[in-house]
Amino acid sequence: MRKTLIALMFAAALPTVALAMPEGTGPMDGPMDGSRHGGQMHGMHGKGPYSELDLSREQREQIRKIMGEQMHERKQLVDKYLEKLSPADQKAMKDEMAANHKKAEADVRALLKPDQQKQFDEIQKKQAERRAEWTEFKAWKAQQPQKAQ
Repeated sequence: MRKTLIALMFAAALPTVALAMPEGTGPMDGPMDGSRHGGQMHGMHGKGPYSELDLSREQREQIRKIMGEQMHERKQLVDKYLEKLSPADQKAMKDEMAANHKKAEADVRALLKPDQQKQFDEIQKKQAERRAEWTEFKAWKAQQPQKAQ
């Protein structure tokens, strides 16, 4: 059950990333057409499947918005079914996903030249700082209604 759910999550997420990919190069090769996550992309590099359609900038933005909404809805759906798993299975799934993510990052880093690795490490450090700030903000926000009472 757990492996099926993980496979389903990854299989469902990959096409969304591919469709939402803006034209241009990835973060290591220079500017992309449109910014995302501060100019950093997670996932695949290269042209998206709609690159041959000669889309206008507005069309690309609208497609990106649709794909973002779809990804958000998919995350809610996965969370709904994840809640039905036992706490041990939830933790095992999250740990396995984290391990897969770390392995993918290590594999990507291994492909890079030394100067690219330094830049990659800096990007990773900034992302970790942003995640920590976001976690801190969510904890602070959760405290606010309690203080108002």
